[in-house]
Amino acid sequence: MNVIAVDDEFFALNDLTEVLNECIPNADIKSFTSADAAISFAKKNKTDIAFLDIEMDNTTGIQLASQLLKINERINIIFVTGYSEYALEAFSVYASGYILKPAEKKSVLAAMSKLRYPVENVRPCVKVKTFSNFEVYVDGMPLHFPRAKSKELFAYLVHKNGTGCSLKELASVLFEDKEYTSSLQKQLQTIIAAMMKTLSSANVSDIVIKRYNHLSVDTSKIDCDYYKFLSGDREAINSYTGEYMMNYSWGEFTIGYLDSKAFG
Repeated sequence: MNVIAVDDEFFALNDLTEVLNECIPNADIKSFTSADAAISFAKKNKTDIAFLDIEMDNTTGIQLASQLLKINERINIIFVTGYSEYALEAFSVYASGYILKPAEKKSVLAAMSKLRYPVENVRPCVKVKTFSNFEVYVDGMPLHFPRAKSKELFAYLVHKNGTGCSLKELASVLFEDKEYTSSLQKQLQTIIAAMMKTLSSANVSDIVIKRYNHLSVDTSKIDCDYYKFLSGDREAINSYTGEYMMNYSWGEFTIGYLDSKAFG
């Protein structure tokens, strides 16, 4: 499920996005302070629901809704505003809902339950194979990472098993302890963006948890042989043959531990 939130007030947008993440944690939520950016995204990505502020500097939520409906006539429009007098005008563009600021969880859930075009929120199945070479499958299909480094980055985050990694740590792994310069930081940011784009293309970008100077994976959203092994799953233990993350040299340091658990 692709969801966008649009409000030209940064703090209001941030508050709305937090509520949306609580209400629909499996959705891929993108936030925009610009109507043009939201339209650009909607043209390239099928968007199921749009939460729109009505009063913005350069346009109105009503005008933005009309443009989004031209792109996808089945998009659900939910207005979020501090002005109740816009309600009648809002429904003139066939809005699914109307929420007064500040958006509260109960209001969002109520609006979600009455969507004009119901959205089936079925999460893709993500399976990660770490024994032998590292591979990722979404609904049974291999996930292709155009950049080798972006695939290695995701592999390392999986390897860390939900533990947060600083950007400096990730740079040292991907670039083999090169000096952490501004140039290297930019390269790392490019790799992170490429990884997120690949995951987003498969609607599974919420697997990665991003905070300031911090990346990790949500292990609850991944079916991983390594994680099953660590939990004592007999089938996963039997599937281990002494090879782990063979694509990457840093995986060698874990093999001894796995050997001791599987063969000791």
